[in-house]
Amino acid sequence: MSIAGKIALVTGAGTGIGQGVAVELARRGAKVAVHYNRSDAGARNTLSRIESIGGEGCLVQADVARKEDIDRMAEAVADRFGGIDVLVNNAALQLNYDFFEHDEDSFDRMMNINLKGYLQCIQAVVPYMKTKRSGRIIVISSVHSKRPTDFDAVYAMTKGGIRMLARESAIELAKYGITVNAIEPGAVDVGKQSVRESKPILSEEERERQKHARSSILDKFPLGRVGKPLDVANLVAFIASDESEFMTGSSIRLDGGSMLL
Repeated sequence: MSIAGKIALVTGAGTGIGQGVAVELARRGAKVAVHYNRSDAGARNTLSRIESIGGEGCLVQADVARKEDIDRMAEAVADRFGGIDVLVNNAALQLNYDFFEHDEDSFDRMMNINLKGYLQCIQAVVPYMKTKRSGRIIVISSVHSKRPTDFDAVYAMTKGGIRMLARESAIELAKYGITVNAIEPGAVDVGKQSVRESKPILSEEERERQKHARSSILDKFPLGRVGKPLDVANLVAFIASDESEFMTGSSIRLDGGSMLL
């Protein structure tokens, strides 16, 4: 399974899943455009990690809620590397608001980034893929696209929309040799700490509460752990490869079996 020489654009690649995907694609020989929006610190860290393993990459800035930014980004990547073979739509906004905390502004922000942004990123890269009669588009959705919880309702709505976007665009783009597939991760450890965990000194009661919370989380995963960015990256690498050419319109759950419980 090889992706060596392929040109990949990974959105939201400065942290978490996006960073893990970008570094792993580079490790396997792809040329990787590392996208960021407001802060370039994380993206520069991703690029540094890529270069430290002998990979080739570049930084691209864009607000994925703005079509003109997206088009400029795609053009910059194609100019730098000579095309675009793989798009990983990962950049997303997660506010974690309760149902009645959402207002028109928060709703629009999440829809514009998480859903409209995904659609317009696909539209921007397709012309470059059509010239080669091949391409791999991978959209990062979530188990929340399938499973209702008391989680952020608008976030879940966008992830459900992403799942359908993958199916509809897979039909539309198949005639160009372009596949579109969705990955639906469950909980993924991206290294963030809660405020409580960052306290320098914890009481014995707080220690026990944290210990119980961690045990409760692991009880929900038959494989005994939450996901890692590399778990997602390995699946992305397969979908980006030629071996996946007959798979399109699929939504692959990647959650350590948590939805079975």
